[in-house]
Amino acid sequence: MATSTTPQYTVPGVSTQDGGRIIELLSMRLHALNDLSLTLKHIHWNVVGPHFIAVHEMLDPQVDRVRDLADDTAERISALGGVPHGTPGALVAERTWDDYSVGRADAIAHLGALDLVYTGIVEEHRAAVAEVGKIDPVTEDLLVEQLRALEQFQWFVRAHLESSGGALSQAGARTEDEAARSAGRAAAR
Repeated sequence: MATSTTPQYTVPGVSTQDGGRIIELLSMRLHALNDLSLTLKHIHWNVVGPHFIAVHEMLDPQVDRVRDLADDTAERISALGGVPHGTPGALVAERTWDDYSVGRADAIAHLGALDLVYTGIVEEHRAAVAEVGKIDPVTEDLLVEQLRALEQFQWFVRAHLESSGGALSQAGARTEDEAARSAGRAAAR
């Protein structure tokens, strides 16, 4: 479970109490990014169908960049006097979401579900930016830079799901499985 333990020291200009809160927020972002990199690899390995190669090859650069984002996040936690927990056990124990639910599936179905994953991560990153922005502009800048990459990756995903009229094939879906089914049905039409 994430702790609110105040670090012994932090960066100049940030109180140890504020540093502790930033570490808490970044710890959850670190878990989200590590989980995202694993989810992207899972999709990479389990995607099938006529769009296989496009999606398969689109995902590896995303995995690499998301791993870099996780590394930057962990290093910021350390700079703030915290301890980044990057082990699978810590991720599973502290996360507030379930595992990605789609196994072997058509590329478009996976992308429908992945869009929901990106939405959750982007929303949580934005919430962290809003809170951190009141405390530390350096950490805020780090998270804003990460949002640029995450939002671009979501755009890449959505480009496969969008109709020429601008509608997303899985719009309104609330679960990954529901989004996968909606996107898959739309692609079959």
